[in-house]
Amino acid sequence: MTPRGEKMFEVIPAIDLLDGRCVRLSQGRYDQATVYDADPVAVAERFVAEPIRRLHVVDLDGARAGRPINSEIVAKIVTAAKGVPVQLGGGLRDANAVEAALGLGIDRAILGTVALRDPAFVREVAARFPGRIAVGLDAREGRVAVEGWLEASDALALDVARSFEDAGVAAIIYTDIARDGMLTGPNLEATIELAEAVSVPVIASGGVACEGDIEKSAGLASRGLAGVIVGRALYTGAVQLPRALEIAAC
Repeated sequence: MTPRGEKMFEVIPAIDLLDGRCVRLSQGRYDQATVYDADPVAVAERFVAEPIRRLHVVDLDGARAGRPINSEIVAKIVTAAKGVPVQLGGGLRDANAVEAALGLGIDRAILGTVALRDPAFVREVAARFPGRIAVGLDAREGRVAVEGWLEASDALALDVARSFEDAGVAAIIYTDIARDGMLTGPNLEATIELAEAVSVPVIASGGVACEGDIEKSAGLASRGLAGVIVGRALYTGAVQLPRALEIAAC
């Protein structure tokens, strides 16, 4: 493992787009979507009113369709973010989609399904767009799921992560699908195992339920955890963003 220096831990608010609205899924199930706001742009404005360092956006329609669907809304979110870096995932599976996404002004394109289907493509675009490509690994019981979480694979997330060790990707975002949207706490055991296996910055996603989860996650920064994505807990009020940022800064 490559030695790590001290890095600031990021608390990253999430905006998931489905049918043009801001939603959260439960365990990746599209039939269990809770609508939290009909105006994702207004949500972005509220988030960037706090001193966040990054915003996480997922085009759920795009992930399911295999191509970007909510590009117009994403462009408006980027404008509303006022310079705060935005990372985007969902349906980015070819060069045209990646180029178009980066052309919207996003900071990072997150590649999920294609990372498993065509790792050579990920290496190609990571070299072409240094620092602007992240890999999203969404797993059930440690095995990567693809096609908007609708299809399981036999590939172990840990093995896939290791395969991108020297690819030049900016980050790996690890989501435990069983925890996502369930407010049961992130799977920090699996996430830190992955983080300690690679030198690429790893971001935890899925399941943050309370301030204690933020504290536990931030406490693992020295072991390679670069940040945590928070979704449903922000929308329900279980976690207050200003307080989460204070905890992460401690």
